[in-house]
Amino acid sequence: MLQFLVDTLLRASDLALIALGLSMVYGLVKFPNIAHVQYAMFGAYVTYAMHASGVPLVLAIAISCAVTGALTLGLHLLVFRRLLRAGPAIAMIGSLAVAMLVVAFMQGFAGSFPRMFNLPLTEPILIGEARVTATQLYFVGTTVVLLLLFAMLLFFTRTGRAMRALASNPALAAASGLNAEGITRGVAFASGAIAGLGGSMLALSTGAHINLGYDLLLPVFAAAILGGLGNPLGAVAGALLIAATETAVTNIDFGGLLGGDPLFMPVAYISAASFLILLLALLFKPYGLFDREVRRV
Repeated sequence: MLQFLVDTLLRASDLALIALGLSMVYGLVKFPNIAHVQYAMFGAYVTYAMHASGVPLVLAIAISCAVTGALTLGLHLLVFRRLLRAGPAIAMIGSLAVAMLVVAFMQGFAGSFPRMFNLPLTEPILIGEARVTATQLYFVGTTVVLLLLFAMLLFFTRTGRAMRALASNPALAAASGLNAEGITRGVAFASGAIAGLGGSMLALSTGAHINLGYDLLLPVFAAAILGGLGNPLGAVAGALLIAATETAVTNIDFGGLLGGDPLFMPVAYISAASFLILLLALLFKPYGLFDREVRRV
């Protein structure tokens, strides 16, 4: 049972930061950016390239966050801001095209072979009967600290109040004198930086590979929708529920429940679990568990 909880927490850490960034941007620009998960893949490759060239790992991740944030901001200014003039549906279709271009660029530049980080081997840490690596503990700790800092920013600072006002009523916020474009630019950069961090830390365990973004697409969007698109902290709660479901699918002995031989679901069924949770959410709670308004696209 303890290992199940640890595995759930680790998987939630994989999804939470990227779902947080996706929901942050949606709250302001009101369209689901499909390219967001590819920013995580891009950040993973940048971190690998920096670390392979001799840059210390922490500095390599910091550089990756800055570069990915700059990419996200540049795409917002050059592409998405113009597409949004034609409506959120056009912007969403455009984000799919951007996602494909990012994948094609990285595949042409780095190839399709996974790039594994050259990290020192360490003994797993025992927590009761559960096993976890030091890298995974650092990942979880970093995720928790960032989520706490974001919650403090959102609810206890003027910037956070401005973000919430702009997300709730853009016209009224603009009429009140808020710098809507400046706030949107800041959130675009921050969401890309967070995605780059999430992708980089995930790649420390799985390696940087071209399918990293595709593997994150469904569970990240399911988490964001489950928590209520535009509700960043709700997306984190959605990530935790998705992680628990995915972990349960591959850890429950279905044969034992039926009184037969041990029977476990293959790892390939993880995606099916995300599909099931997403479908149930759309059927019974289309606006998310926290009833944040989601505009139709």
